[in-house]
Amino acid sequence: MENSIKTAVITGISSGIGLALTKKLLAEHYTVIGTTRSGRLLDFDHPRLHIVPLEATDEQSRTQAAARIRSLTDSLDLFINNAGTAPDVFTMEPTHAAFTQTLDTNVTGVVFLTELLLPHVRPGGQILFVSSNMGLPRNAAPNGPGYRLSKAAINMYAAMLATRLADQHVRVTPLHPGWVQTKLGGDQAPTTPEQAATGIYQAVVSAPETGQFYNVALSGVESF
Repeated sequence: MENSIKTAVITGISSGIGLALTKKLLAEHYTVIGTTRSGRLLDFDHPRLHIVPLEATDEQSRTQAAARIRSLTDSLDLFINNAGTAPDVFTMEPTHAAFTQTLDTNVTGVVFLTELLLPHVRPGGQILFVSSNMGLPRNAAPNGPGYRLSKAAINMYAAMLATRLADQHVRVTPLHPGWVQTKLGGDQAPTTPEQAATGIYQAVVSAPETGQFYNVALSGVESF
């Protein structure tokens, strides 16, 4: 690998926030290991970027991806769980297919990839979960049943993990990136992926207390 200050893993970098985060961290002199389903990234390359194939819902794919990541770096400074799905975000009644797809991707895939990589995060490192304030109980609404429940689960997992890793000095942060112009957010969203990436990077450098929920729009933490 080309020399860099730190190493980051980002899941789901083929487009949107993940791709913008990749470019932001490369500009900040990180080495980035990114995941895509295909193991490829079209129209962008960099000497400090390494692509690993990952199908988050598949146990074997998660195991292989974690092994590949471990072969690329001695330890991780930053792990950003960005990949996710939201097929029911604009609907009110849950359907089995959309619900299970969402929970498998946004919860099961995230939790068990994280567990595989936890031993590789160095003391003093950071784990970020790109979540949503739609998963906060005070923001309950009828739309997006699978999506809201999946983000509520990840917010809880992050809070639990923060307590679990406190003695290892690994900071854990679930965060709300804002309403972003992605496949999920749509073109009408007010925030570009690049703006969201800048805000997420601020969450990295500002070092909020572990386990706190960070809102990019507020540039700070808010209560669960």
